[in-house]
Amino acid sequence: MTIKPASPSSNPPTLSFPPLTYAKLSPSPFLLAHLQPADLATPSVRPNGRRPTAFRPPTAHSGSLTHTSGSAVVRVGDTAVVCGVRAEILLAKDVPGYRVNGGETPARSTDMTTERERRRKGKDEIAELGLLVPNLELATGCSPLFLPGSPPSTLAQSLSQRILTLLSSSGVIEAEELKIWYQAPPMSTSTSVAGGTKDDYEEEAPEPEIIAFWTLYIDVLFISLDGNPFDAAWAAVMLALKDTRLPRAWWDADRQMVLCDDLVANSKTLKMETWPVAATFGVFEAEGTEQAVGKGKESGKKAWILADPDAFEESLCQEEVTVVVDVQEEGTKVLRLEKSGGGSVGVKEMKELVDIAETRWKEWIAVEKS
Repeated sequence: MTIKPASPSSNPPTLSFPPLTYAKLSPSPFLLAHLQPADLATPSVRPNGRRPTAFRPPTAHSGSLTHTSGSAVVRVGDTAVVCGVRAEILLAKDVPGYRVNGGETPARSTDMTTERERRRKGKDEIAELGLLVPNLELATGCSPLFLPGSPPSTLAQSLSQRILTLLSSSGVIEAEELKIWYQAPPMSTSTSVAGGTKDDYEEEAPEPEIIAFWTLYIDVLFISLDGNPFDAAWAAVMLALKDTRLPRAWWDADRQMVLCDDLVANSKTLKMETWPVAATFGVFEAEGTEQAVGKGKESGKKAWILADPDAFEESLCQEEVTVVVDVQEEGTKVLRLEKSGGGSVGVKEMKELVDIAETRWKEWIAVEKS
């Protein structure tokens, strides 16, 4: 038997890998190849199939947890979050230095101060008394980065603080929504006469007083984490607060305690003054390219702003920007701007990100209404 030699014209077999393998071996060039294709006529498309300014479609469901005062489940791509709100009573007498009889009814407060001043005082009171207590947990299994038995990560602590800061500064919930008032019964007066006293039966209405506060413990649990945790966590917090119902509460002078009504029909929902939406962007800078956005032109690197980055893109982004907006009839309010790392995003780019955040706000409002 003879073996024929291979034909010199035949090409050797090529070695090929699936895209995920290329992404692990050389992540930055892999992302750059999608954002800057060789064919100039081909638009930039991220590895996940989205355009640079496109967000992942959100889905949400409220009232999933029956043992909480309010709850919500939010999913953005492969990032899934569960949020539960638990309401507990804080007696005013248990607050050090708080004047129990120094409260004012909402109507009187509005008459004495402007609306803006009243809201500012309410935000300060909520922050001072600690009536909103968020706590975020990255569950084991939500990402390979978080192992069982580990203490709370830096990411979890920073996200909890960011949520608390935004809750306090945005004034989502008014302080009046969390107050429990007590109106004492009228008292009759008596005057001194010869030989004793005489009741005049003139009733004097005592001043109403704040007897207790509602404290809302907001627990956020990540089931799955695939990038951009703050946007999903904040949306879950907002939807859970909207779903929250507080029972009718009153002060029982005989028992010296606050009692609550068990009937759900007599409970009330929280009045949401604003509806802020967070939109996070990552900035990817490629080495050896010619153009850049904003201040990055001096470095000779080209930069792409990626809306709602996933975990793969987050690991390659050198800069992150979060814009929190609330669109109202009088216009768009920018409630918060957060920026970390890099210097590619300037004033011009920031204005563009605010416009994109307005579009994201409309998407979340459509989800909230549905």
